[in-house]
Amino acid sequence: MFKTIIYALLSILITPISLIAQSPSKIAPKREFRGVWVATVANIDWPSKPGLSIDQQKQELIGLLEQHKANGMNAIILQVRPAADAFYAKSREPWSQWLMGRQGLAPATGYDPLAFAIKEAHSRGMELHAWFNPYRATMSANAVVSPDHMTRKRPDLFFVYGGKKQFDPGIPEVREYIVQVILDVVKGYDVDGIHFDDYFYPYKIAGQTINDAATFNKYGNGFANISDWRRNNVDMLIKQLDDSIHHYKKYVKFGVSPFGIWKNQSEDSQGSATNGLSNYSELYADSRKWVQEGWVDYINPQIYFSFTRRAAPFGVISDWWTNNAFGRHVYVGHGAYLIHNGTSRKEAAWAFPDQIPNQIRHIRESNRIQGSVFFSSKSFSTIARALGDSLKNNYYKYPALPPQMPWLDEIVPNQPLNLTAEAHADGVHLKWERPLKASDGETASGYVIYRFNEGEKIDILNAKNILRISFEDFPSFIDTAVEKGKRYNYLVTALDRLKNESEPSGPVGIQTKELASAE
Repeated sequence: MFKTIIYALLSILITPISLIAQSPSKIAPKREFRGVWVATVANIDWPSKPGLSIDQQKQELIGLLEQHKANGMNAIILQVRPAADAFYAKSREPWSQWLMGRQGLAPATGYDPLAFAIKEAHSRGMELHAWFNPYRATMSANAVVSPDHMTRKRPDLFFVYGGKKQFDPGIPEVREYIVQVILDVVKGYDVDGIHFDDYFYPYKIAGQTINDAATFNKYGNGFANISDWRRNNVDMLIKQLDDSIHHYKKYVKFGVSPFGIWKNQSEDSQGSATNGLSNYSELYADSRKWVQEGWVDYINPQIYFSFTRRAAPFGVISDWWTNNAFGRHVYVGHGAYLIHNGTSRKEAAWAFPDQIPNQIRHIRESNRIQGSVFFSSKSFSTIARALGDSLKNNYYKYPALPPQMPWLDEIVPNQPLNLTAEAHADGVHLKWERPLKASDGETASGYVIYRFNEGEKIDILNAKNILRISFEDFPSFIDTAVEKGKRYNYLVTALDRLKNESEPSGPVGIQTKELASAE
């Protein structure tokens, strides 16, 4: 994408240019997915309790985003549909009980939690992926649901397992309904991604049986084996969602975060050298197939294990996924909630603070894993505070853009136009004009601002030179973190919705004291 940068800049720069990427061991990579799960179910992460005022909810969310931005995150995975209910206004399902305290109770008129979260995330250069639980409908046997909840309106679409009601994935109407629920968000909100976690068919409980024999008899579609049929039911949902999401908005990413183990080698020679619960056999989720078929844009396996976990070592599973990515992105799910929890897990490695930092080093060394997601947000305010410091001061010290997805869009936007800089008492005021439309019709959905000290190499591949990333189309910025009397050079690039980056506009130089003294 930057093949013409040297030609474009050499004629106007007197400072030397280096476009050679530095080793990730020296600086953080410029492109890396850095996400955190924000769970709303049972008020795990946000809001802290049901029934807070709208201002309290907003302030809590802003505080959470500020914390994660400071730690270097560039993506929020926000749970918007925990149990066939909603944290957003444009929904065919009732408001979530974990928002205002009773399912179906709306917050104040004009407040839409998802819309607010998107705006606040984008202004901070963070993607917002809407996290759905596709099949879960209640969290307990005594759950009190709204009269408008689907379990009340259409009880025939559910089975009960472990006391919880769950949509029956074998019913075609269920799959169509879930797709439409998700498309409500795709069409109605400016989300960057749609995200599923590991809950498909339920985790097995001793003595419990999934009550879907009648569904199998009615909709068996020629399958002789009910396990194969269940896997196919989930496959059909994943494929239909991939098609539907990208039909309406090609730039909305679709990702799934399954349990870390697809199959063990004892089940299949293509499986991992592990001996743990199998996604394929026990949850009826053929996660490797979804990647192989290109039905997901990213896979985010939950590898909540240490390097020394005997049945499933972190290194073994993460390396297995690098070899089974089939050209799609792999983001590792890290168990931040396990830090300092070695005793209760009978896994002493979690008592040591370097466990997750070592995991980050390991996946960066592979050069085939594109990032990390941490469970969950609250951990960074409790047991994982030291990890947050480590990210902020070391691994995520410099900003990063999300990795590109050329199979969705590889057309680079045009560069911003007419960048200017003026020095004022409150800082350097940067302004530019929006780029002309690229061949795909996109202009800019965000910008990256680079700043260099006088004499510094102009190197836009080095993340330490990034001053600000914004996923909003605001063609101006005030740099307040400048020293009087110093000279700076600035560059600005444009981003499209999939974070393809233009060539830079600029550079422009400014001596702060010259104009600041005239104010």
